[in-house]
Amino acid sequence: MKVAIVHYWLVGLRGGEKVIEKLLELYPDATLITHVHDPEAVKTLTEGREVRETFVGRLPGAKRHYQKYLPLMPRALEQVDMSEFDLIISSESGPAKGIIPRPDATHVCYCHTPMRYIWDHYHVYRNTAGRLTRAIMPLLAHHLRIWDVTSAARVDHFVANSSFTAQRINSYYRREAEVIAPPVAIDDFVSGSVGDHYLMAGELVSYKRPDLAIEAFTRSNRKLTVVGDGEVLEKLKAQAGANVRILGRVSFEQLKEEFAKARALIFPGEEDFGIVPLEVMACGRPVVAYGRGGALDYVVPGKTGVFFDRQTPEALNAAIDALESHPSLLDQPEIIRAHAANFHGDVFKAKIKSAIDAAMAAKGTRV
Repeated sequence: MKVAIVHYWLVGLRGGEKVIEKLLELYPDATLITHVHDPEAVKTLTEGREVRETFVGRLPGAKRHYQKYLPLMPRALEQVDMSEFDLIISSESGPAKGIIPRPDATHVCYCHTPMRYIWDHYHVYRNTAGRLTRAIMPLLAHHLRIWDVTSAARVDHFVANSSFTAQRINSYYRREAEVIAPPVAIDDFVSGSVGDHYLMAGELVSYKRPDLAIEAFTRSNRKLTVVGDGEVLEKLKAQAGANVRILGRVSFEQLKEEFAKARALIFPGEEDFGIVPLEVMACGRPVVAYGRGGALDYVVPGKTGVFFDRQTPEALNAAIDALESHPSLLDQPEIIRAHAANFHGDVFKAKIKSAIDAAMAAKGTRV
């Protein structure tokens, strides 16, 4: 059986690439197809494997400025000859699912999210973009939406990373999706000696609402450590009070230490899934999360954390007060870690293999 795994771009090792890693464990001889491949940035993932780039990867500056070539990616995917492949697994967040398979091949799409910048986060992205981008986005996004819905018809079976993503797939593509959470490297994390501060970690971009966490903690005077880098880093430094420590990007070893010694993780944005909360739970620490999005699939109120229902400093601080008033939540690392184990990479592999086998059987793809 000839297998292709289509991933939007291979330029770093983040949550989407962890899914690819597990898929390659299931299908070690699969061909990787992507718009842009930076071999040094993903060496541990792609070294020794066949990787094919679309024509986007040959364009000037593509490795650094690949997102500027977004308008060309639908056409680039459709020019890839997929006739040799019996099974195609697309990893969708940027344009990936729009390849054209053989009629008798099976195409399973693992959807991290329908492209945010053309759907529900369109106005957020446009309002924070530069003048030229704001001017061209209405026309560009209109055509991308048409293509995105059309290309969804080329998928035999959708798998979503969360119930929230499945809802969005249904809203925008009118397709049902099976929910399988992405793999979490539970074994990489251990419990530690808990400190007196809270933690926010991840990419520092507007929609993740790091500004909300910093404002809430600056008001309450509780200690907060912020780990990560991104477009709003300097703005956050100017906003933060003396009780807020901003570390920027750190090594993986230091990140694990920060996870283990935090009282709890602050997760103030609405995300499609969110790996960081489960990694923190793998250290036995609870999560204070905004009660929407992917967090609803794994934060269990009273067991692994608490929710707040409005993105305001007052609501976030009230949730932290509620956490502090239930000391058992801050002192039950074994229970929290056991819950996180339900999202182990081996669990993901078993579920995704079952979903793919069922899709192939339904399609009648010959193996």
